[in-house]
Amino acid sequence: MVKGVIAAGHQHTAEAAAQLLDEGGNAYDAIVAAGFTACVVEPVFASLGGGGFLVGHHQNGDNCAYDFFVQTPLQAPAADRDFYPIVANFGTAQQEFHIGLGSVAVPGVVKGLFAIHRDLGQLPMAEVMAPAIQAARQGIRLNSFQGYFFRLVRAIYLSTPESRRIFGRGDDKNELVGEGDLLTLPDLAATLEALLTEGDDLFYKGEIGQKLAALHGAGGAVSSDDLEAYRTIKRKPFEFRFRNNRILTNPPPASGGIMVAFAMDLLSSCGTDICGPNALDCVAYLAKLARVMAMTDQARMQRMLPSQCGALDTEAMFEPEHLDLYRQLLLEGVQQTRGTTQISIADGLGNVASMGLSNGEGCGHVIPGTGIVLNNMLGEQDICPFGFVDIPTNQRMSSMMAPTLAFQADGAIIATGSGGSNRIRTTVLQVLMNLLEFGMLPIEAVESPRIHFEDDQLQIEGGYSRETADALAADFKNVERWQGRDLFFGGAHTVRVNLKQARFEGAGDSRRAGVSITV
Repeated sequence: MVKGVIAAGHQHTAEAAAQLLDEGGNAYDAIVAAGFTACVVEPVFASLGGGGFLVGHHQNGDNCAYDFFVQTPLQAPAADRDFYPIVANFGTAQQEFHIGLGSVAVPGVVKGLFAIHRDLGQLPMAEVMAPAIQAARQGIRLNSFQGYFFRLVRAIYLSTPESRRIFGRGDDKNELVGEGDLLTLPDLAATLEALLTEGDDLFYKGEIGQKLAALHGAGGAVSSDDLEAYRTIKRKPFEFRFRNNRILTNPPPASGGIMVAFAMDLLSSCGTDICGPNALDCVAYLAKLARVMAMTDQARMQRMLPSQCGALDTEAMFEPEHLDLYRQLLLEGVQQTRGTTQISIADGLGNVASMGLSNGEGCGHVIPGTGIVLNNMLGEQDICPFGFVDIPTNQRMSSMMAPTLAFQADGAIIATGSGGSNRIRTTVLQVLMNLLEFGMLPIEAVESPRIHFEDDQLQIEGGYSRETADALAADFKNVERWQGRDLFFGGAHTVRVNLKQARFEGAGDSRRAGVSITV
């Protein structure tokens, strides 16, 4: 009997979830185990010092959304905070981030994972955390993808002595670990063991929290009051329909899921029957897709709430008059001038969960003696679109993360989501369209090439035929063409389960070394 299917961003992350399913745990035990393990084996993408979201479906029919993303501090950061820019070079594109202690928002991963397990898990926390503790103690051999990404963020992880001690190599620790190196994390292993014994209060009210709050005097923004005030928020998933499919995604104040819903609404108004059997060679569809991406960005800026950290005015976004305006623009053909990891799991009982974790790129600082890399969310442009000076205080930050479930007419349930900063919303959009509109298998939907439109520039991933790419490029003024698949275009680790048909399918996105395991 199949116990479940997992798709995640690292072999150890997926194996941790598989171990819990094999031991009799449900999808929520498995996804919490995978979350803790990702904080060990995917250190640039996930951390106990970051935040995340989960959208889930319970075997009893209930749906849930857990918001354990980061919170802005109770007090505005000081003008002289430790905060400065750095540029990551993706080869064909560059992206600026801001780091330093002044970029750290109040973390939520620890409280969120404990809350999910407490509410929905079945197995003891000792079993759930065991794979993460073992991985931290024994170490992980860095793969080629991790080596590549560490090179992108080299300056961040070598920026402080504590970070160099953990992630540096050589006698002087002035070189960053890379492909093939064994990364051991004894401090993080001890931290996980302490959390297992003392619970999440250790992070928010105990010794770990005290160490984090002590960094406030060195230019940090997070205080002990911020940590004590932090709460995991249970929300109702945002629900919408596309054709005959019911879709649940991350609700406000996160904006990624809302933008996916808005884009799919626009696309539902234009037929795709002109594409024939191969949507990837349909220039007309791809051009409309790019324009929908541009219109969604424009609508976001028009319906954003500056006083709420970039959250969207959802009611205004979906007003009929507002939607009709953009539908008409689409029909007229008018052209408009981070680190994150995704885990998707379905078990054999009917539980399905999609979870996104993010630490930004990391701020360059580690909570002393804990191995916990701190986030740089107050320095992320995609969730601070109005700038970094007047950030609202005591607000749950918005995010592009869009963990999503889709319920198909035949009884199948899809769990998907993606990493990739500003590309998250366009990645999830394209994977859902591939699955729901074009009937692709999960592996086809995930591995198909992608486009991304932002800031008046069209990015075309390698994998399209030359004729298609040429025709699409001719339709837009500012185009970047990539030679092959690239992590820039996200990592949409996806599963689909149909219990009626006893079918379990999974696809780990190769752009981010994704792995899928069926147990």
